[in-house]
Amino acid sequence: MAPQTFGRLHPCSPGPHASISPVVSLTGCHYLLRANAWLTGHHHPYDERTLDITGTGIMGYLSIPKINVQLPIYHGTDEAVLQIALGHLTGSSLPVGGETSHSVVSGHTGLPSAKLITDLDQLKKGDLFQYTVLDRTLTYEVDEINVVLPGEMDKLNLEPGADYSTLITCTPYGVNSHRLLVRGHRVSNPPAEKVAAHYDEPESMLWTAIAIGAGVLLVLLLLAIWLVRRRGKKRKAAQTLESASDNHGTEQRADSGTETTEHGNRT
Repeated sequence: MAPQTFGRLHPCSPGPHASISPVVSLTGCHYLLRANAWLTGHHHPYDERTLDITGTGIMGYLSIPKINVQLPIYHGTDEAVLQIALGHLTGSSLPVGGETSHSVVSGHTGLPSAKLITDLDQLKKGDLFQYTVLDRTLTYEVDEINVVLPGEMDKLNLEPGADYSTLITCTPYGVNSHRLLVRGHRVSNPPAEKVAAHYDEPESMLWTAIAIGAGVLLVLLLLAIWLVRRRGKKRKAAQTLESASDNHGTEQRADSGTETTEHGNRT
């Protein structure tokens, strides 16, 4: 399968500048099976019942603590799936880990009806994401972030001995002309409290920002009150001084008048 065709396997909501390839007219089953052959070099049917013990189509769940994402993963990347959840790219490894594996999970960005993985671009190297599949939890640490054209899918290749997983979404927001690939390598599961701390971090940062903002406002308010009082005291002092000066002038004029009268009487 040509890379250009494979590039259309992630059916993102097209932005005003995104091009529409004729391959979209192919049926989902047809091009997903072709993708499977392109990735693995083997033609074989794909059983969507794999890992779906509940019969709902869900194979597992993705958690991204940093951006507070917890979403189900369905088989395939049909538009009906991507409107509400994440899709496993058929032909890539299943998200169960193992040597020489590379699972690929796709999701939408910028839907008006759901946030999904719109904030995926906030991830940086070293951040974690996790899969929960059956009774297992698999943790991946982000080690590579790329923005590529739809046909540039070499980053999804298998590497001998490596255990990779890549998250895909469209970028930039509202244009969707490229693909954002966030790859992670398998690491040991961190303690539960560390994961919980990641989920609490955005909220704690919000409260920290609110506390800092409130402190700044309080300082500004106290400063304003001090300035008003200081100006009031200065104004009052000036008025007192002016009043004293007026009184002194009046007394001087009164004394002068008295002296004039006394002088006249003596005369």
